[in-house]
Amino acid sequence: MKKLVKRLFPNSYELPPISPYIVWIQGFDKGAVLSFSFNFLEEFQFLLLVCRLKSSVSFLTRPDRPNIAYQKLKGRNPGVIFLPGFNSNMNGQKATALEDFCKSLGHAFIRFDYTGCGSSDGKFEECTIGKWRKDVLSILDELTDGPQILVGSSMGGWLMLHAAIARPDKVAALVGVAVAADHVVTTFKRLPIEAQKEIEEKGEWKYQTKHNEEGYYSLTYDFIREAENHCVLNSPIPVTCPIRLIHGMKDGDVPWQISMQVADRVLSKDVDVILRKIGQHRMSDKEDTKLLVNTVDDLIDKLSIVA
Repeated sequence: MKKLVKRLFPNSYELPPISPYIVWIQGFDKGAVLSFSFNFLEEFQFLLLVCRLKSSVSFLTRPDRPNIAYQKLKGRNPGVIFLPGFNSNMNGQKATALEDFCKSLGHAFIRFDYTGCGSSDGKFEECTIGKWRKDVLSILDELTDGPQILVGSSMGGWLMLHAAIARPDKVAALVGVAVAADHVVTTFKRLPIEAQKEIEEKGEWKYQTKHNEEGYYSLTYDFIREAENHCVLNSPIPVTCPIRLIHGMKDGDVPWQISMQVADRVLSKDVDVILRKIGQHRMSDKEDTKLLVNTVDDLIDKLSIVA
């Protein structure tokens, strides 16, 4: 049972035994944490629940690339696609809240895991910004029909810009949450020259973060160099669709000024930047989520009127 839970829910946590043990799983019911304590009968019932939840995950098979795990809700257009952040998966609070909202309206919705993340195939340490960009394009090309609103969180906000550039006929609007455009490259280049050379020699950068147990993300030097090929803030960004950028001013990971840079660089004239004075990087508080949902709702209305 323990191995099954860890395989199906890579972000679960196991606490000390109680009766006989408790497993905590993140990512369901709008990001809430569900707890299960069970005896033999309850364990059997839990197995059935796990099988039902697992069966709702589909896989996009690609002959030349790892399979992508996704969940798709059928409905009207414009559809909504959620792009997670770095080292995140499709079961986060923002993704599930948007899914619930789209379901209530009868609009299509897709959430997915990048290669090497969550339930998707592939090795995380072998991934690059370029490979994840191709994941987003695969989702757009293979799973959607008609106009789509892309909602990108952190790194997902960077990738949504690339998707809008590559598929202007499919991407009808963008909503960025704490957009991290070029951020890993910019942060690296701000390091002292000595530190950059040391990272190049070792081939690894221990990027400090408070979002995992180790306190850092281990990034290869090759990852950084490859990411340089996808920077967008050094020149005008050829995206002309409506864009909404939401950012918390208390974001300790990605400065809110990046969203201002994106707004300045895109060619679109229909751009709003929404700053939350007390907003953190994850923007997952109740009021943050309400703002996100309302923003998507307004864009759906706007695009529906145009259509």
